[in-house]
Amino acid sequence: MARDDKENQEFWCFTNSLILKMMSGEMLFKHFKVLVVLVILWLKLKPGLGLFSNSSVGKVVRCIERERQALLQFKEGVIDDYGVLSSWGNSTDEKKDCCTWRGVRCSNITGYVIVLDLHAYSPSQNSLVVAYHSLRGKISRSLLELQHLKYLDLSYNDFTENPIPEFIGSFSRLQYLDLSDNYFVGTIPNQFGNLSELRSLDLGNNFGVSVKSLEWVSHLSFLRYLDLTQVNLSNAIDWMEATNKLPLLTELHLSVCHLISPQLPLINSSSLSLAVLDLSANSFNSSIYSWLFNFNTTLVHVDLSDNNLQGLIPDSFGNLNSLAYLDLTLNQLEGGIPKSIGNCTSLQILNLAWNQLGGSLPHSITRLSSLQELVLYGNQLNGSLPDLKGLSSLRELDLSSNSLTGPLPKSTGQLFMLEKLDVSSNSLQGTISETHLSNLNNLKELYLSDNFLSLDFSYDWNPPFQLDLIYLRSCQLGPRFPNWLLTQNNYYRLDISNSGISDIVPMEFWNFSPKRYYINLSSNHMNGMVPDLTSLKTVFYPIIDLSYNRFECPIPLFPPNVTVLNLSKNMFSGSVSFLCNITNGRLYFLDLSNNRLSGELPDCWLHMDNLLILNLANNNFSGKIPSSMGFLSQIQTLHLRNNNFTGELPSSLKNCSHLEIIDMGENKLSGKIPAWIGTNLTSLIILSLRLNKLHGHIPPEICHLNSIQILDLSQNNISGIIPPCFNKFFALVWRNKSSGNIAHDYNAYTGSYDGFGNVYVDNALVLWKGKESEYKNILALMGGIDLSGNRLVGKIPEEISSLAELNYLNLSKNELNGHVIQNIGKLKMLESLDLSRNRLSGEIPTGITRLNFLAVLDLSNNNLSGKIPSSTQLQSFDASAYFGNDELCGLPLPNKCPGDETALEPSVDKDDIIQGNEDGFINREFYVSMGLGFGVGFGGVFGTLLLNRSWEHVFFKFLNNIKDQIYVTTVVKMAKLRRRPQI
Repeated sequence: MARDDKENQEFWCFTNSLILKMMSGEMLFKHFKVLVVLVILWLKLKPGLGLFSNSSVGKVVRCIERERQALLQFKEGVIDDYGVLSSWGNSTDEKKDCCTWRGVRCSNITGYVIVLDLHAYSPSQNSLVVAYHSLRGKISRSLLELQHLKYLDLSYNDFTENPIPEFIGSFSRLQYLDLSDNYFVGTIPNQFGNLSELRSLDLGNNFGVSVKSLEWVSHLSFLRYLDLTQVNLSNAIDWMEATNKLPLLTELHLSVCHLISPQLPLINSSSLSLAVLDLSANSFNSSIYSWLFNFNTTLVHVDLSDNNLQGLIPDSFGNLNSLAYLDLTLNQLEGGIPKSIGNCTSLQILNLAWNQLGGSLPHSITRLSSLQELVLYGNQLNGSLPDLKGLSSLRELDLSSNSLTGPLPKSTGQLFMLEKLDVSSNSLQGTISETHLSNLNNLKELYLSDNFLSLDFSYDWNPPFQLDLIYLRSCQLGPRFPNWLLTQNNYYRLDISNSGISDIVPMEFWNFSPKRYYINLSSNHMNGMVPDLTSLKTVFYPIIDLSYNRFECPIPLFPPNVTVLNLSKNMFSGSVSFLCNITNGRLYFLDLSNNRLSGELPDCWLHMDNLLILNLANNNFSGKIPSSMGFLSQIQTLHLRNNNFTGELPSSLKNCSHLEIIDMGENKLSGKIPAWIGTNLTSLIILSLRLNKLHGHIPPEICHLNSIQILDLSQNNISGIIPPCFNKFFALVWRNKSSGNIAHDYNAYTGSYDGFGNVYVDNALVLWKGKESEYKNILALMGGIDLSGNRLVGKIPEEISSLAELNYLNLSKNELNGHVIQNIGKLKMLESLDLSRNRLSGEIPTGITRLNFLAVLDLSNNNLSGKIPSSTQLQSFDASAYFGNDELCGLPLPNKCPGDETALEPSVDKDDIIQGNEDGFINREFYVSMGLGFGVGFGGVFGTLLLNRSWEHVFFKFLNNIKDQIYVTTVVKMAKLRRRPQI
């Protein structure tokens, strides 16, 4: 024992004996004064006891001096960016008492520090955005002086790349230790096994920490709470054995620990106190159940989500009598929900989302009167819903993304506690009436989207609830605007897209509260005026979609912090000067296409450097493309098609290196095709500059576009030769697309996962099979080159034959000469070929007969000669495909090739065949007998089927299977042919 401690103990023993003597009458009251003076003198001489300071003021100081110095050394070792430790110091008398410092608490009896709580905190705990005021640096060994410490919390700080200090294992009195969320690295010190008094240990969310063994945990016999979330325990095969030796353990959190099911037989637990078990996000299989069910009588909370659980949900879950929380989401569970789940009468939370559960919802589930959350979304549940009125405590019902059918039960209206109702993305039918909703006073979230539901409320219905979230996409709400929506003042997300509304939007609808930030009215026939919406200045970033309606008014003003703005397919008019008010750089999506907008584009794009999608196509914009568009450094899609833009492409666009789509067709752009398109915009998939006034040569640098799939430079004034390096368009040589569309996902940018616009599917105008159309859903599967309508000269480069994924090639209306490329047969995927109106000569290569997918062919108005190669396909095209080639002969042209007459087969008279005169076998009797035989056979088979329903079912099932096999075989073989690389 230290000298000071010994003296203190001797003093307190002496004073205690005096007090006892006084109480026993051995001392007179007058001697009590001596005792008081003695105590005061002693405390003045021993300031370490912490009652008086050494100052002349006589202020009480309880802090032990050496512990105060230890804390100050700790402060010197950390970086305090937010002044968390500003109350620690020596500068004033108020700061000398360490027991009054922030996060420090001392014993009222001894003065020793027993609590050090420096967990980082958020200055606005009620805010949705948490900003922790973290300490940084290192944890000083000076804390070893705090040997009376019982409580240590340093969570949510930032001790990045530092190991967990070993010396913490020397705090023998420690009962509570929290070092979570600190970015520690290395291993957990085995010295932590010395913390024999520990009740709670939290080292979670230090994902740089690992451990080879948890043997040390087994020494913490008083431990009740253990959290090692995100600690790498992949090598700790003894985790189950170690935790089983903790008789008082009630909470175990081992989420995201890289654990797998043990290879050895699972060990029965000697602890019967475990109540909370979180093993989520590991790789356990269904063998974990046999260990889990050891705790039948104690388990209250079980989380096995995001594992590798397969097969059926065991009926034994129904034996967990105390179970209140069960989460099995994100597994591969099959079969139905076991009926035994209805035995868990204490269950409050049941989450089985994102599995492969089928069948109908068991009726036994309606016995769970304590159930507050039922979450089953993302499964394969089918059938109709049972009567739900037994779930009287239910606050959240989420059955979305299943295959449920039938109506929504009217008993839903008796779930009086319900706050969230989500049955979206099913196949529910019928009408939602006031009966379903009129008693749901607590309802906050309503999701009915993507069903076959119709909402039928009286015009003056005033709901008893105020919703926060309203998702009614593809429900039938119209044709009138739903007046009940005007009563909802608190919602911040609204989706009534594709809901059959063809009415004027009431002006009071646009009186948005500042909290509203997601508005989707798209795909209706709404009309009327849209006022300025600058009132949507929320802490969130607004998402507004008014597309595919009939709004006919000047374009309104929008909030400066708008994130997504889609006004396409309307009749908005006027300029877009409002764009200069969007200055916070959070606009990611802007689609103003297919309106009546006009004027020049403002030159204020430098504030939109996060813009990903820009579509201004099909308007009446004019003037030059602003050079400030070069500041759109993140842009992926740029559509300016079908306007009246003039001038050259601004060179600043070379900075937009993430561009994948450029469509500037149908304008009045002039100048040359800049070489920087090929050198700087190497991510381009589609480049369309069609129908402009461009001139000059095609720069050879364009061959650097290795990802290009569609190149359209048609109908300009481009001259020179076709560069022979087109074989460097590698995406047209070998392509592996898993999806038919070109999509841009901007969920991560907007933070919205609500089904609207989070994924933008691109489009392009393509001259395909002789028809000009806008393609979208199969765009990624298309590969084409269109250089038609220019003044190109020279030969068609033989290198083009390497583009095995080319679907269409249009070089018509140029001045090309020479031969059709000899290896044209290598273009196996070619469906449309137009080489018309050039000066090509020579014979048509016989390899053209190998183009099995060719549906459109035009070789007219050239100087081709010789015989058209013979194939069923080539002869099936109209003769106009070959007109204008005077020396071309053979079918389908009327002019025969030399020698064709001698090769004709002798004709056979039809009457001779009928009479049987050709070979004496086929005659009239043959046809009569064949007809009779067919009639008898047909009647026998189908007559039997009509009389025997089971045979009929088997027969047509057999035919259906044959059809399916033929279809699948054909699709697989075609896919293999498409994927096969061409040599």
